[in-house]
Amino acid sequence: MRGGDFAELRAFASVAAHGSFVRAAEELGISASTLSQIIRALEARLGVRLFNRTTRSVALTEAGRRLDARFRPAMAEMEAAVREAAALGDAPSGLLRVHMPSVAAAAFLEPAFGRFHAACPGVVLDVTVDDAATDIVAAGYDVGVRLGEFLEADMVAVKLGGEQRQIVVASPDYVRRQGRPVTPADLLRHRCINWRRPGSAGLYKWEFFGEGRWFSVAVDGPLVVSQRSLAIAAAVQGVGLAFWAEDLVRPLIAAGKLMPLLEDWCAPFPGWYLCYPRQRGMLASLRAFVDFLKQERSGR
Repeated sequence: MRGGDFAELRAFASVAAHGSFVRAAEELGISASTLSQIIRALEARLGVRLFNRTTRSVALTEAGRRLDARFRPAMAEMEAAVREAAALGDAPSGLLRVHMPSVAAAAFLEPAFGRFHAACPGVVLDVTVDDAATDIVAAGYDVGVRLGEFLEADMVAVKLGGEQRQIVVASPDYVRRQGRPVTPADLLRHRCINWRRPGSAGLYKWEFFGEGRWFSVAVDGPLVVSQRSLAIAAAVQGVGLAFWAEDLVRPLIAAGKLMPLLEDWCAPFPGWYLCYPRQRGMLASLRAFVDFLKQERSGR
């Protein structure tokens, strides 16, 4: 592959990832008009249109989707190889791409930015906070945080904390008006606030443990959110019942704004893990990030 070929394909991958010539041009450090010329040259060389363009949107054609599916993982691997070669020295430096769900980012990373950058000033963290189920390797991330139940078998996993638990909560006003559920089956008669995981078409089913097994309940109610913090805000205002991480709702319970419900049915499950692909030569920046978060957790 000639250097120009790779530059064209890298430009294509950036436009495909961003769905925008303007944002892709910003990432590549060129003008949008120059990027458009590069893509037109690539399409002319391949003899096929890769994007459908309108004044408002940019979308991949079928040919573009197939090229993106094959080339993006290859490009991520090449970029990772270059970063690995450049960062195998003792001093951690360079770019580290991180993927975290919002709850994990708030718990582990948000309070520690200052300490990490004081310890590793040469490392640039590129953090994506996203609750969608994401293949971190295919998407080009170096490291991610996952619940234990979602770990992939071929990943290195480092435990970041203890077990987690989700509980049902409601405002005192809601309980006065609507009563208290006694079993998970009672939720079918209550106004529940649903959560849809980003990237998923279905609604999350609330999970409980009883009689030696896990089971789920499909609830219904007046509100569906993609961010669980919105569900908690709505629950405080008496909209309905919400279901979220116990650690995050305990301060609101202590303040009298929420009440815990169905606690006997809410069992703990494996907590958060830092995970990354097995590597022959671990990036110095990744090693520093892993060691830092392990030290942060052990110091709490």
